[in-house]
Amino acid sequence: MVIPTTAVFAALATAIALGVLGWVLWPLRRRGPWPWTAVVLLLGVGALAMYRLVGTPAGLQQAAAVAPQSLDAAVAELKAELERNPAQPEGWALLARSQAALGDPVAAREAYARAVQLAPDEPDLLVDAAESRALADPQRRFDAEAVAWLQHAIARQPGHPRATWFLGISQRQAGNHAEAARTWEPLLGAVDAATARSLRVQIDEARAAAGMPPLPAAATPGAGGATAADASHALTVRVSLDPDFAARVRLRGDTTVFVIARMPGGPPMPVAVERHALQDLPLEVVLDDGDSPMPTQKLSALQEVEVFARLSASGNANRGEDDLESTPVRVALPATQPVELVIGRSP
Repeated sequence: MVIPTTAVFAALATAIALGVLGWVLWPLRRRGPWPWTAVVLLLGVGALAMYRLVGTPAGLQQAAAVAPQSLDAAVAELKAELERNPAQPEGWALLARSQAALGDPVAAREAYARAVQLAPDEPDLLVDAAESRALADPQRRFDAEAVAWLQHAIARQPGHPRATWFLGISQRQAGNHAEAARTWEPLLGAVDAATARSLRVQIDEARAAAGMPPLPAAATPGAGGATAADASHALTVRVSLDPDFAARVRLRGDTTVFVIARMPGGPPMPVAVERHALQDLPLEVVLDDGDSPMPTQKLSALQEVEVFARLSASGNANRGEDDLESTPVRVALPATQPVELVIGRSP
């Protein structure tokens, strides 16, 4: 019996949706398996119900008999379907997201490239594809293709927040610090107060690198105190140097100390970061949403973070070959006790 294409796609979409939902909502498992299972099934069933209302319900009647048994199997079947019928940008984008969920950024990059070939004027797709190229790069750099996609996304949708943010990062990576500051400044009026505070720090660092003065205080509209969510997820971190390490190693006076929180097992981009001078050690900082370098990812949105401190001779937040980091500490949020980090101590 030949299974219709609609049935195959319905089955694949069902399996992949449940797999991706389970992966994305994994932090809920720390509250117990039943809330996690209930949310995944509820969202999955909701998606199927919506498909019955506005999609092609007939395809679902035959889909159950051929539904893949795992996300890996679903991806394999989706790839086979795309080999037979490659002119489907939504299918390639779905494959890319699934490959990313499976931890294969290179395969995700290639699938997004196929999707962009078929739908070259979709801003969100262009931004996702550009980000995938950076995530697949060992140095997390946006290459020329990614930059071109970001620029086209902004041309199609002026002010696109993620495209604008990533374009500024690419300009910083290329050493065009003044250009990055000019790219980011319009975002200040389009984001919330906490994001504006962290974005302002990034802009001022870019302006300083370009030999420009910092923005005037009035340039951050609506900046104010932290919200209740910010405060509940604020994380106190104490950083010090191991005494034996400090006694035997001579550090440069211009060494920079970065205190970083990032998603455990996720991308290397911090969800919160503060920069301090070596002379400030030992120091105590409070990381919150105002320290997020990415408007699309905040500390208060996470249930768990990995926290560490880094000594950087270059002063660059990206890890250098000779940089030294403390042993990472995984912390559940909200945290009730300060996190102690000691740089130079053997694990």
